[in-house]
This record gives sequence, structure tokens and C-alpha cells, in this order.
Amino acid sequence: MRTTFPTSVSAAAKSAAARDYAQRGWTVAETTNGLCLITDEDLSAVEVTGELAASVRRYMRANNLTGPVIEIPGAERREIHLVTGMRKAPRAIEALRQAGAVVHTDGDGIPLPPTHLSAGSASWGVGPEEARWIPPVVAIGAAVRSVCARRPHRLTSVACA
Repeated sequence: MRTTFPTSVSAAAKSAAARDYAQRGWTVAETTNGLCLITDEDLSAVEVTGELAASVRRYMRANNLTGPVIEIPGAERREIHLVTGMRKAPRAIEALRQAGAVVHTDGDGIPLPPTHLSAGSASWGVGPEEARWIPPVVAIGAAVRSVCARRPHRLTSVACA
């Protein structure tokens, strides 16, 4: 028996999710495959991948800083942390970018659950109803800084006498 998967989200699911997000004050755009959060200075996002994503999530949980986290399906772990406070954190934003994080702001769109993507559907790792707050970007910056400081340093060259 052949199984097919939907390539778009049902109108009812999309409509219910859009209402929920609008009640939170989020700017949301409807797409063919789901919903997209339109970022701004009040609500933005930081995307981390791979081991950095796992370590940042552990740090945030251990320090009771966890906010909403969107999980993006694919071969490599991808997580998008919703954040606030972008106006007051240019140095934190620059440090995040230097560490390999992607900062989404100023009208960037990010997929919101239940958006269907090529590798599956975006989902909440930590839903907005589970999170006690949306953390400031400096909290994610502290997590990334802490994780990167604990990584073992690899030698890039060997000194010979």
C-alpha cells in the first residue's frame, strides 16, 4: 500500500494556529505550506544547529531561561529560539553571528508550526504555552558564549623546534 504525505497544512490547522499567534501579538504571514513569523525589534529569533543547538538548549533549561523553541526537521539538528531585546544588544548579536548562529530580525520570516517543509513539519520543541517568557537575546548570547568557552581548543598548527 502506498502512503502519501500532505505537502501543505490544512486550512483549519493553519487558521487555528494563526489565531493563537495573533492573540500573542505576533505578526504572522500565511504561506502555501503554513505560517511564517515576521520578525521585528520586539520579537526576533536566533537559529543554532548541530551540537551547539543541543548544548544551548541544555544551558537554557539548566538556568531556567528557556523560551519558545521551534525545531526544524532535517539531517542536522536545527533550533530557532524566539527572543526579545534586539535594540539593546548589538554586541550580543555580533557575538552570536561570529559563533555561527543565525540571527533573524528586521522582517525576516521564520516558519511557525505547523508549517510543512521539505524534510517534514516545523514543530515546537518548547511551545509558547510551556515557556514562562520569551528571553532576551542576551540570554541566548550567554548560552552560546558558555558553550563555546567549554569546547576543547584544537591545535591548528604544530610548533617544531
